[in-house]
Amino acid sequence: MTNHIPHRTYGTVPSSEQATMPGLAFVQGLVAGTQPHNTMAQTLGYDIVEAEKGRVLITATPNGDHLNPQGTVHGGFSATLLDACMGLAVQTTLEQGYGSTSLEFKITFMRPITPEIGMIRAEGTILKSGRRIGYAEGKITDSKGTLLVHATTSCMVFERPAKA
Repeated sequence: MTNHIPHRTYGTVPSSEQATMPGLAFVQGLVAGTQPHNTMAQTLGYDIVEAEKGRVLITATPNGDHLNPQGTVHGGFSATLLDACMGLAVQTTLEQGYGSTSLEFKITFMRPITPEIGMIRAEGTILKSGRRIGYAEGKITDSKGTLLVHATTSCMVFERPAKA
């Protein structure tokens, strides 16, 4: 578990720069703060806190800005956290010069999320990573380990251009 959260910057790393490093090194750079988090992380207030080959952990604390008309946290918040952690889990398995993007995504909401729940954990783990497709699953849990949301994804693997 990460003890120190580095100062975060936000932005987009050009594809040509990402092409120069293995996927695991890039994602670990997000955790360490040597690579900027994407701007959606800033918008929704989530943090990428752990990365190892085939596994990524994101944390977030839902608040009143994330509510749907029913007063619970909007499903899009959970979907974004899961899309991010699963996609990054696939990325950790890719060699230098390759990237991935979501092809298909399935999500199941097990329990409602409210701001009172506190910090949640979105963990993505690889199921299978191949030359063209990567498969991952994701789970959102509360501080007690209760499963709140489950998802699976398939991601297309592609070669990144070496130049912009």
